[in-house]
Order: sequence, then structure tokens, then C-alpha cells
Amino acid sequence: MVDKADASLAEAGERRIDWAMRSMPVLRALGARFGETRPLEGLKIAACLHVTAETAVAVGVLRAGGAELALAASNPLSTQNDVAAALRTYGMEVYARAGVDRDTYYRHIHQALDIGPDIVLDDGCDLVNTLHTERTELLKGVSGGCEETTTGVIRLRQMAAEQALRFPVVAVNDTRTKRMFDNRYGTGQSTLDGITRATNTLLAGRTVVVAGFGYCGRGVAERARGHGSRVVVTEIDPVKALDASLQGYEVRTMAEAAVIGDLFITVTGNRDVIRGEHFVAMKDGAILANAGHFDIEIDVRALEGMADSVNLGVRPYTDEYVLPDGRRLHLLAEGRLVNLTAAEGHPAAVMDMSFSAQALAVAWLAEERVRLAPGVYDVPGEIDAEVARLKLAAAGIGIDTLTPDQADYLRSWRFGS
Repeated sequence: MVDKADASLAEAGERRIDWAMRSMPVLRALGARFGETRPLEGLKIAACLHVTAETAVAVGVLRAGGAELALAASNPLSTQNDVAAALRTYGMEVYARAGVDRDTYYRHIHQALDIGPDIVLDDGCDLVNTLHTERTELLKGVSGGCEETTTGVIRLRQMAAEQALRFPVVAVNDTRTKRMFDNRYGTGQSTLDGITRATNTLLAGRTVVVAGFGYCGRGVAERARGHGSRVVVTEIDPVKALDASLQGYEVRTMAEAAVIGDLFITVTGNRDVIRGEHFVAMKDGAILANAGHFDIEIDVRALEGMADSVNLGVRPYTDEYVLPDGRRLHLLAEGRLVNLTAAEGHPAAVMDMSFSAQALAVAWLAEERVRLAPGVYDVPGEIDAEVARLKLAAAGIGIDTLTPDQADYLRSWRFGS
């Protein structure tokens, strides 16, 4: 649980949560609805999420719906201690503190699981993995879950393919609204925000290497180009590489990009994307940042082994690795998520949609879980559409509707040209 000393931070946390809530109209509307309908009455939820102000708004909706909830952090460097303290004053079990070591991080996950969950919420699959490997005695009580990240969904699909997954999980990450709004616009803005805060570097005119051209990588590349950067993309998928090329980006191998890059940003969900052979080719002063969920995309151990010395904290969240020839490479946020470590993650307006989809998916699971076999499920299309409609309505944006003739045309195959 949050240290007692952190209780003094609660007031600041409440202000931060209130500020975020102002930009989250969809969650506010769902909170009012859940408070009336109580779709989660009597359910226990264990959650492993980034403990931020936006998450606090989301868990408030679930609690309004009747759920009892225990929360652990999904990344030790992203926890906002004041928010964790505020949630504790609300009577919620919170197991999170910024900067904890790996053992404490997993102890917090175990403490959240001690609630004996009916439903689990995960951000990266660490909680689900722990449940399946170390807390198997709890599996019989878990009837469903949700996963928020690309990395987590990849791991869950692997579990399902091996028939290791023991309950149904909804891939909240894979909704159209999440991929478009959160992955592309949220990751794009917040990643560059974190890099700028950590380094105060000028992006205009610099060569930015973006590893991975999925939805997150597209967002990072677009925002970097908007700042005036020369953007180089690396990829392993020929279709995505072709897409990047047709959008006007240079596409190179990492070996080629390592020689010319000023700033490297990994967004792949895979490990060792930037390795020893790339470090030896980089310019003096090159900056290394990761926007993938886990701290494995940049081979930090290899960098540590190659360096003659390490100057920690040359700027906030910036460590300088000095190589034998005198070149300096700058690693941001210890190779962890730079947008949630050196900055505050996605803007609240972005997380409004992601967490709204998750809240509605949890309510859907509460009804459907007894009829679902273990596996990974897409969010029902009507939930995705409802979130988009609510967001448009909150922004005062209207859209067209089909005429009866148009609806008939789309339903029939009998109309010719």
C-alpha cells in the first residue's frame, strides 16, 4: 500500500484528478450511468494499470458501478504518488509507489491479487502472467479480464494459442478508437513531450529514427515530422515498411539508421531492437528513448557493458553512457516508457476514450462472462461506436445518418450499377 508518509500528498493528488476529469466527459457520463445501473455490483476487480490521474477517474467509474477494486502499478516509474495517496483516502486499496525495484513491483501485483478477483484489468499482461504462473489457486474465481496494450495483447494471444489462457480476455487495445486516438495521437504527442522535457533538445532539423511503424510508430513519426525533423523508419514488416515509404518517410535498416540518427525512438513491442552493434555506430550525443511498454527494446545491459563510465542524471530522466572512444550516448528513463516516466503520459482527453471503452467492456464482461470460453475477444463493435458517439457529442460535433434508401442499399446485394 502507499506509504503512510505519502498521505500528505493526497490533496495535491485530488487537484490533479480533478484537472484530468475536466477533459474526460465520456467517463463522467459513464460514471453517472454506472452509478444508477450498478452493472458491477458485488464484483471484485484486481487491476494493474499506470497509477495516474486519468486512471483514477477510470477506477472511480468502476467503483460507481458497484465494484470493489485493488490497484497495482503497471510501471514503477509512471506512478504519480500524489494520485496514489488520493485514491487511498477514497478508501481504495492501492499498491504503488514511484521508483520501486522489480521485487517490490511484483509484490504489489500479488497484493492486488489478494483481493480474490472476479475480473482483472491489465496493462502489459504482467498481472495475468503472475496469475497463471504464481497465483494459480485464484484462477478458478476469475471469469474475465481486459488488456489495454499492444504488448499485452500479443502475450495473451500467444497464451491462447498454446491453450494456456484460463479465462476470456477482451483486447481493449484493439478497438478502432483506441488505435486511432490513444496509440496514434496519444503516443505521438506524449512521447515527444517526454523526450523534450528530459533533454530540452530541438527537434527541427534533427534526424529522428522511429523503430516500428504500427499505430504508435505512425503517431510518433507524424509528430516528429510536424516538428521539422527528418524522420527515418525501421521495420520488419514489408507492408508497414511500404506504407511508411509511400507516406514519404525514409525506410532503412537499423544498421543504416544507427550511423545517421540523432534521436532513436523504439515503438515495437519486441526486444533488443537497438543492440550493441548499433551503439558502436552511433554519433556522439545520440539520444535513446523507448515508447514500447517494457524496458527491453533498447539493450540497456549491452550498453552498460560497453560503457567506460555512466553519468547518472545529467538531466532529469537522462543518463549519459561514455564509450571507450569518448562518444556519449544518452539513455532516457532507464529505457522504460519515456512518455509516462519523463512526462505525464497521454493527455486526459485521449485516455477518456480508452478508459471508457474499458469500462463498457468490463460491464459487458460482467453480463457475458459465463457464456465465454477462455480466449482473446475483440471489444463488441457497438461499444467502440458508442464511445465515439459520446466523444463527438461532448465536443458538439454532429454526423450524418443513413436515409432509409441508403440503409436498404447497404443491406441488399440485388442492386446493380
